[in-house]
Amino acid sequence: MTDDEDPARRERLRRWRLVLGGPAQESLGTAQGRDSAMDAALAALYDAGGDSEGAGTSRSAGLGGSAPKVARWLGDIREYFPSTVVQVMQADAIERLDLTRLLLEPEMLDAVEPDVHLVGTLLSLNAVMPERTKDAARQVVRKVVAELEQRISQHTRAAVSGALNRAARINRPRHADIDWDRTIRANLKHYQPEHRTVIPERLVGYGRRATAIQRDVVLCVDQSGSMAASVVFSGVFAAVLASMRSLRTSLVVFDTAVVDLTDQLSDPVEVLFGTQLGGGTDINRAIGYSRQLITRPRDSIFVLISDLYEGGVREQMLRRVAEMTAAGVQVVVLLALSDEGAPAYDHENAAALAALGVPAFACTPDAFPDLMAAAIERRDLMAFAARQQQ
Repeated sequence: MTDDEDPARRERLRRWRLVLGGPAQESLGTAQGRDSAMDAALAALYDAGGDSEGAGTSRSAGLGGSAPKVARWLGDIREYFPSTVVQVMQADAIERLDLTRLLLEPEMLDAVEPDVHLVGTLLSLNAVMPERTKDAARQVVRKVVAELEQRISQHTRAAVSGALNRAARINRPRHADIDWDRTIRANLKHYQPEHRTVIPERLVGYGRRATAIQRDVVLCVDQSGSMAASVVFSGVFAAVLASMRSLRTSLVVFDTAVVDLTDQLSDPVEVLFGTQLGGGTDINRAIGYSRQLITRPRDSIFVLISDLYEGGVREQMLRRVAEMTAAGVQVVVLLALSDEGAPAYDHENAAALAALGVPAFACTPDAFPDLMAAAIERRDLMAFAARQQQ
């Protein structure tokens, strides 16, 4: 069978041609038809000495600073590539070609594929964003927030509600509140063969449903530039948790200053636009403020989301964490709350927190509801962190 008769080989060669670009033209031939347009879109971003038509063979930026040209390119990549690839190419374009300035143009925002990283970039531009761009930016952010809420809200509510119910289990329940499955399993040793039944000496049940707040949750989020994706996910999670009546949820964001966004949690888009990515970091100051929000230590969960690079007073920061854990607060530190894993972080501070019994680890958004459930039930969070790092 010749190469022309082998579809699998032809497809491999085609893909290699697109991957290698212009330098492979002599050995693999010229891209044809739709592949030619895809090759041009890739060349505009990754080929040097070339233009957006795909000419040239060395690697560099071919999009220049023209907003119309970039907008056309954004439309092209959305047509030729799946959304996951489009998001990677957009992120590369922003980083490699310094397109941040062009994102302040409304027509550019209409052309991009919204994702978490784009939202982070827009939030970092919030302070310099002209009024004519803000409406378009809000639409981008609102679309991403809606997608994230759809992804995380059901799992979060189910995990947290289940944990609250289990935590409220009592041993002298009313008849209607008896958990028969757990009661039977707890009393199997009292099985009476002659009667073919279990005689329960201990009833296991759930506390009656109450409208009272059962847990206080404080999310304290580092809004330094490296934490952009974590800020986005934290804002959405905070809004979901705040919608649950059995929780009192607070959201605090910080750099060198501390901002309490709790009163905006009904609208996660407003929450995100209330952040200001970038700047320094004073974790100690943020923890000091957050402690004021904790009035019931044993019924409180404090989640610090930070890369732990401390610009404030490190010793006092660690002392305040130790005081919270001693008072009964469930404290956990997330080095990131995103799909990308742990960024660069201060290993010395992470180790110091671990010595205090406070886990410090990166958490994906999909694992965060289970983390909250474990904290509510006062399970071993160090063990939870170890499983996440496997």
